[in-house]
Amino acid sequence: MLDPDGLYELVDPGELPELDRPVLIQALSGFVDAGNGTRLAREHLLAELDARQVAEFDIDQLLDYRSRRPMMTFVEDRFTRYDAPHLALHLVRDAGGTGFLLLSGPEPDLQWERFIAAVSRLIGRFNVRLTVGLNSIPMAVPHTRPAGVTSHATRPELLAAHDPWLQRVQVPGSAGNLLEYRLGEGGRDAIGFAVHVPHYLAQAEYPDAAELLLGSVSRASGLLLPTEKLRTAGELTRAAVDRQVEADAEASALVKALEEQYDAFLRGRGSANLLAPQAGLPTAEELGAELERFLAEQPRNDPPAGS
Repeated sequence: MLDPDGLYELVDPGELPELDRPVLIQALSGFVDAGNGTRLAREHLLAELDARQVAEFDIDQLLDYRSRRPMMTFVEDRFTRYDAPHLALHLVRDAGGTGFLLLSGPEPDLQWERFIAAVSRLIGRFNVRLTVGLNSIPMAVPHTRPAGVTSHATRPELLAAHDPWLQRVQVPGSAGNLLEYRLGEGGRDAIGFAVHVPHYLAQAEYPDAAELLLGSVSRASGLLLPTEKLRTAGELTRAAVDRQVEADAEASALVKALEEQYDAFLRGRGSANLLAPQAGLPTAEELGAELERFLAEQPRNDPPAGS
C-alpha cells in the first residue's frame, strides 16, 4: 500500500469523536456529475444538518489546477475573491442525532492509489461499517418520468431487491468507484448509487437527482437524511422546464419521443441498453442535441428554483 502520510491532516487529533461504527458517504465531484446531483446532495447535507470538519486533505497534491481551474472574482481593478478547492472529511449528525462521516470535495486528479490508502486509513480509524458513494450520470430519459438509479456494491447482499439493467459494460474510472473496488478487495462493505439524469439537463442543476441519491442512502444505511427542500426545488425545476418545452412544438415532440423510448424500455426489461434507439424514434444523441439547442435559446429571466 502506498504511504498516505502527509496527504491529510486531522483537525484536532486529541478530540476525535467517538462514533459507533458509522457510515461514510463519499460525495466527490468528478468529471461526470450530471445535474450537479452529487454536489447538490453534499451541500444540502452540510447546510441542513449539524456538521464539523474532522480532517482536511492537501489539495495541492491531488488537484490538477490546469484542467480544473478554480474561479476568481475580478472587480474593476483588482481580484477580490478566490474560490479555493477544498477536500475534507466531516462529522455530520442526521435528523435523529446519529453521527456519520461525509467526504466532500473535488475528485482527485492525481495520486489516486495514495488517496485511497489515506481514505482507507480514516475508514479504519473511525471503524466505518459501510461506505456509500454518490454519482449522477446523463441518460436518454425524459424529465417527465421518475428518475432511475443504478446500484452497485462489494457484496450482492448489500443490494436489496436490485434489478440490474446492464450485464457488462466498460466505463471511465473514477476515484470514488476505485475506492469502492479497493474496499471490496480488502473485505470492507461499500455500496454506490448513480442516479439517471435527463441528458438534456445534465449541465443544469437538477435537485431531483440529489433527492434520489439521499433517499437511496437512507434506505441502504438507515440514516435519517432530510430531502424536503430538495423535493420542493425539484418540483419547481420540472415546472420551469415544462413551461419551456410546452412553448415549442418541436421540443414537445422530442420529449414525447423520449417518453415513448423510456416506456418501451420498461415494457421490455430484457434489453441491456437504455440508450439503444427504438425503431422509428430519433437517437438519444439527436434528441439531446435538439433539446439542448432549444433550452439554450430560452431567456434566462426564469431560472429553475434551487439553482
